[in-house]
Amino acid sequence: MLITEKFAEWVRIQPEKIYTYYEDREWSYQSFFTKAKRVAAYFQQRGYKKGDTIALYALNSDHFLVCYYGIQLGGFTLMPINTKLVPKEVDYILHHSEARSIIYDYHLSETLTKVSYEFDEKIVIGGKDTLGEILQDESLPFNPITLDGEDTAAILYTSGTTGKPKGVMLSHYNIEAAATIWAEAMNMTNNDRMLISTPLFHCAASHVFAIPVTYAGGSVVIEKNFSSKSTLQAFERYKPTIFFGVPAMYNILLNLPDMKNTNVSSLRMFAYGAAPMPYELLKKLKETFPQIAVQNMYGQTENSPAATTLKDHLALEKVGSVGEILPKTEVKIVDDKGNELPYGEIGEIVIRGPQVMKGYLKDPEATNAVIKKGWLYSGDLGKFDEEQLLFIVDRKKDMIIRGGENVYPIEIEEILYEIPEVLEAAVVGVSHHIYGEIPIAIVVIKYGKSITEEDIIAYCNHKVANYKIPTAVYFMDELPRNASGKVLKHILREKYAYVES
Repeated sequence: MLITEKFAEWVRIQPEKIYTYYEDREWSYQSFFTKAKRVAAYFQQRGYKKGDTIALYALNSDHFLVCYYGIQLGGFTLMPINTKLVPKEVDYILHHSEARSIIYDYHLSETLTKVSYEFDEKIVIGGKDTLGEILQDESLPFNPITLDGEDTAAILYTSGTTGKPKGVMLSHYNIEAAATIWAEAMNMTNNDRMLISTPLFHCAASHVFAIPVTYAGGSVVIEKNFSSKSTLQAFERYKPTIFFGVPAMYNILLNLPDMKNTNVSSLRMFAYGAAPMPYELLKKLKETFPQIAVQNMYGQTENSPAATTLKDHLALEKVGSVGEILPKTEVKIVDDKGNELPYGEIGEIVIRGPQVMKGYLKDPEATNAVIKKGWLYSGDLGKFDEEQLLFIVDRKKDMIIRGGENVYPIEIEEILYEIPEVLEAAVVGVSHHIYGEIPIAIVVIKYGKSITEEDIIAYCNHKVANYKIPTAVYFMDELPRNASGKVLKHILREKYAYVES
């Protein structure tokens, strides 16, 4: 059952149940679905054809989700845009996708004035609020259509950590598969209430959390963005059962004096992903809230994203693992020739399942480079242990080769996170005239703490082989990250490209 069909079923079963909570606004399943149909009806009435692309350039809100469903209900293709991109990047995505129109947040108007792309029309959220007028227009005639599961439901552009962003085409079947996979993996029911403060334009917030909990008939609590103060208030005000955050968010929350005194009795799960959770941070989270389960999620936009998950009972025992293979999914480790490797050996992680993308928009060459015989080549290096649990060693492109020796940044970062004064850490490789590459560390120090480069290197000296020790340590106020919380290591490599040892 496609996600739009499943939503309609829940409307019949529980029309008055509150579906979205946003600030002081609550929409029931019935009210939300009525509004989504008006979005679909508006574009149908304006003569848009099935498959036309409609861009959604909006901050987190209930309006984002109503447009997400409305665009797909009408048979159109949704294209969310990262709200943190600069005008040049937004312009590239719009030209590449050939979106017919855009629904945009009033607060993002200035960026749109700096792009050259011309739309058939623009619909604004807030300000003159033309979207609000559409949502209230009872005269709009919605024409129900039968959706083909193979049609492109959404195009999500990759974060562009290297090169130009690529448009990942996800079908209705892809999104449905991800919804059912994650709903099962997290044991979601219609009693669950999901708190989301990470960007909904990103695949994880939408397809791992918002859509699966909807598929299960639950509710979504939406925060405009992550703020430690507002998140603590949301725990008490909305009583969510599941909260999703990237490791950096948990690090911030656990360092707040008010966190221990916050009422989190409704929570049953802390979900995390997008970046590895350091052992010391995970241990502190478990010790502070022993009654709340933790669960790690691993996947990529290209697989909707859904590949593996590490559940609570193994969180500390198998720290560093991204867990067991998800339902309906196959994962294996292969060498450079595509041959499967036995457990314990490091190779590229490849994934197959109903959630794997259709391909990259207008780029068959790039599609064929990553999808081979139905298998998605992730670009991640990993290995299985004897219990068939997956460990990510590093991104294939992030591995450092120092004088012929392989250095995996994640291994060094785990050690850096053991240092009490360190809040965040990243290790990257930079060019060296003798060794080819050398590892360097970039760290963020906790507020009110201090530590020297020499102290950090000395700590590493007792933990790893000499060739793995960072040859230099640099300090930043914060690490550069994309909207999903992943550290933008290419920026760090560029910034420190000419380090000499």
